[in-house]
Amino acid sequence: MPPLSTKKVLTLEGAKQIAAAAQVEARKNNWNMVVAIVDDGGHLMYLERMDGTQFGSSVIAQEKAASAIRFKRPTKALEDAVAGGRLVVMKLPGAVPVEGGVPIVVGGEFLGAIGVSGGTSPQDGQVAAAGLAVLVVT
Repeated sequence: MPPLSTKKVLTLEGAKQIAAAAQVEARKNNWNMVVAIVDDGGHLMYLERMDGTQFGSSVIAQEKAASAIRFKRPTKALEDAVAGGRLVVMKLPGAVPVEGGVPIVVGGEFLGAIGVSGGTSPQDGQVAAAGLAVLVVT
């Protein structure tokens, strides 16, 4: 049998904890948001849409999360590249150059990503960061 590696995976419970921490930040600021958590393949694991959040944010949050794991970087980096004149980023398949998607990285391993939509780009980024802060605390 060929050698196999051991890999960390994001559990549903972990995804729920990240989403819960993000929701706390959104509620604290009275922002209606959608929080999506995807696995390392960009597949949806968990989604919460707060009451009153526009329906389009459900798709956008998922796409931000999937983009963050596809490119192994926050979607803010893609947004900054476009703002800096790298318009070609807008043609990359699956790239969402809008802040609010952040990879979930533990011990240097990419386990998935969080995507947030519903507010301004900086608000979405703030809520995503608050969700990931639970990884540092626990």
